[in-house]
Amino acid sequence: MHICYIIAMEAEAKPFIQRFGVKEVEKYFAPLPCRLFQHNDIAPNSTLSIVTLGRQHERDLLGCEAASVATLAAIERLKPDLIINSGTCGAWERKGAKIGKVYIADGVMFHDRRVPGDDDWGTQGLGNYPVWEKSIEIASKLNLDMGRVTTGSSLDLQPCDEVIIEREGGELKDMEGAAVAFVCSLLNVPILLIKSVTDLCDDTAPTLESFLNNLEKASENLSEANANLLELLLN
Repeated sequence: MHICYIIAMEAEAKPFIQRFGVKEVEKYFAPLPCRLFQHNDIAPNSTLSIVTLGRQHERDLLGCEAASVATLAAIERLKPDLIINSGTCGAWERKGAKIGKVYIADGVMFHDRRVPGDDDWGTQGLGNYPVWEKSIEIASKLNLDMGRVTTGSSLDLQPCDEVIIEREGGELKDMEGAAVAFVCSLLNVPILLIKSVTDLCDDTAPTLESFLNNLEKASENLSEANANLLELLLN
């Protein structure tokens, strides 16, 4: 089995990469900025690939465009059996979230692609992409809660976005998940999403401040959950 992780930030991927001793394949995707870390003997007849989005202007690339590019490159060149989008997210304390809590997604969509006046384009814009059919089983076995991931291109949350999130039952807010799922839907590759909370959308603290303060803890919790996930998938 070839499992390929798509992870936006180096800080999110670092604990996971160190834990499994995954080595970088230098310039594998050049001239694209995304980076490949790979372990070809993670288990019998199994390969683990970790693809990060890379950097530009001395910062980690974020958001839908970079995630789409990395996912397309990974699927076309690596031909994985399963894509896992692993990363951090915002969530709502009133919906049961807390900092560092890890979730498996039971759905994924966009929340900031609005086409007023056209229901068909509006539906296409939201996406509502399928997640891997085994996601529910995986969450149960790992004793992780599930939540609906909604994706937007900005770290902050605008009132018009929150209206859509509430209407569609969104629980986890990120900047990449639906973009990864969109590419997977085009190429018929199953996707599982696993997310760890860095910031609470109904808290008064500034979003960026919370994100940076809690990134290390959320990433460590995510690394632990991913280790359990891989053990389940590969054994």
